[in-house]
Amino acid sequence: MLDAIAKRKSVRTFADRPVTKEVLLKLIESARFAPSAVNSQPWNFIIITSDEQKKRILDHIPTQEWMKEVPAFIATVADMKSKDASVTFVDEKSDHSDLKGSIRDTGVATGYLLLEAQNMGLASCWTGWFTQADIRPALDLPEDQFVVGLIALGYSDDEGKERERRPLEDMVRYEKW
Repeated sequence: MLDAIAKRKSVRTFADRPVTKEVLLKLIESARFAPSAVNSQPWNFIIITSDEQKKRILDHIPTQEWMKEVPAFIATVADMKSKDASVTFVDEKSDHSDLKGSIRDTGVATGYLLLEAQNMGLASCWTGWFTQADIRPALDLPEDQFVVGLIALGYSDDEGKERERRPLEDMVRYEKW
């Protein structure tokens, strides 16, 4: 497992090769097993493979030009109603205490998805360069849902260079700061 973790990196150049529905569902299957607070499982996933829908999304987040040639996206969505049924609207400025927990839980599930992608030989890149106001209309998403990430998925067209990582001894503390 550590080998797949160490080799995972964000890729922005993809081969012109589709990712099958079966492969995409297997990625989501891995995310389904992520831990969450009180087993709330606040996540949902939107698979996007049609050129029309990808264009619609990119029209709402035009800063991500490199995504035009990506074979598939998976939007990872935190469902606020899973923890608080009274929530009707959330965005980056919301002060709902459960919002942060749902985002964290969905982030963990997204991490599982990214690691399974690496394990299956897929390249990926987690993007979050959008606001809820920009991304929601493109996904026809209700206002009580929060898009945590838009994951670009495909087969790598570029091996790239190894990522530099901080040494372990620079980030570990024992017992206290």
